[in-house]
Amino acid sequence: MINRAKTTVLLMLITVISWGQVTPKNACSIANERLVFTYNTSWTNTQKKEFVELFDIDSIVLQNAVKGIAEFSVDGIVWKSKKTSPSIIEFSKALNQETTIQKSIDYLMLTLSNINKTTENADAVSANYGVNKFKSSNCFQYRNGIAQFFLPNNIDAQKVYISGTFNGWSTMKTPMQKIETGWVINLKLQPGKHLYKYIIDGRWTHDTNNELTERNEHGSYNSVVFCYNYKFTLNSYANAKKVFLAGSFNNWNPKELAMVKTSTGWELPMFLREGSHTYKFIVDNNWILDPDNKISRPDGRGNVNSFIGIGSEYTFKLKGYPNASKVYVAGTFNGWNGGELLMQKATDGWILPYNLGNGNYEYKYIVDGKWITDPNNEVTIGSGDLTNSILSINPNYTFKVNRYNQAQSVIVSGSFNGWSHDGYRMIKTKEGWILPIYLKPGKYTYKLIVDGEWMIDPDNSLWEQNEYGNGNSVLWVNY
Repeated sequence: MINRAKTTVLLMLITVISWGQVTPKNACSIANERLVFTYNTSWTNTQKKEFVELFDIDSIVLQNAVKGIAEFSVDGIVWKSKKTSPSIIEFSKALNQETTIQKSIDYLMLTLSNINKTTENADAVSANYGVNKFKSSNCFQYRNGIAQFFLPNNIDAQKVYISGTFNGWSTMKTPMQKIETGWVINLKLQPGKHLYKYIIDGRWTHDTNNELTERNEHGSYNSVVFCYNYKFTLNSYANAKKVFLAGSFNNWNPKELAMVKTSTGWELPMFLREGSHTYKFIVDNNWILDPDNKISRPDGRGNVNSFIGIGSEYTFKLKGYPNASKVYVAGTFNGWNGGELLMQKATDGWILPYNLGNGNYEYKYIVDGKWITDPNNEVTIGSGDLTNSILSINPNYTFKVNRYNQAQSVIVSGSFNGWSHDGYRMIKTKEGWILPIYLKPGKYTYKLIVDGEWMIDPDNSLWEQNEYGNGNSVLWVNY
């Protein structure tokens, strides 16, 4: 059945190409028993990147084709190329050569199969980083936001469902499609960590082809899968025996993340949470900076590390202090390392662009060795010398209290900040008090502290009893 599916898919592609202009998505076809790629040198950089990622085209293959080399060999595979117009290049290889054909076929199958969209708004489970460990790469693939799960065998089963964090552990919402060699499902998932199980004719089981599992509250195991959003590459050291990756995200563990050897060097695709990260490669036990990354930073402890940022960029700004020699920023985002993030002097103060993922962070500035809170930020936590400024990246909820105008301070404390007695302090406005913060989807309990007096939120009718008999306000944050 897979062969028939391939044939159908390929015929459909050829038809699509004949309809109009070649785009990265329809740039692959079959002709005369050859897999043919059509590349337009006039594409934008974004389209060229999309083409390479879609079909996993080796950069050497593309370079040779663009140079106009009529026939060349890469990794034992013979390629032929020709220009069909001033900007169009066709390059091809025989269908009976190596595994990249299967990768392309897999992709075509992925793009044309039904995509289950019931999970498109599902949030990923919180994780710092992750790498998959499947026994076969066919059991899971992730491209362009679409995750393909493949359960081999079990062809005698009548129904198979997939259930996980992405569909609320539904038992009926996400049926898998039966094919000749097993069961398959395509899901639109966010990058990150997801937990799942298969339900085969009513029998729950974790994915035995996936070596990553977590024990659940029922005493059994959930399978763990990561949808990738980043790939580390080292384009050299072809003669090295082993290369590892270590960084701030895995607490600099030197033996955990082994990189994979490629035709041009080494690589390691993985999930990495949004934010800023420092890292190094370990080539045959020698720690080195990333030679292809010009951004490196001292860590304040005598080391220099390569540096990357993923996600939104936020600029820390401290106004004033024109006579200061050095100003740093430190916080929960970098382990309170006071010697790492050196700010740049600007016309009216000091600035530092920095990548941070969605969330709430505590921070301080260090002006010539003196730690201070942000004078332009009213939201703080703690008291005395232990007071820190609070920064919320992409806040999705705002606490509002339209009373207590005569109060000196109104604080929100709850399950989201460890029921701290000192935070978060709300901002006083003409209408009352507000506090915009970021909260992940879920249920929270909280109370207000008005001039030292704990109370439930008078503007929130939803509350529940607590162990002290005086209740907590309840807040639900939806997707």
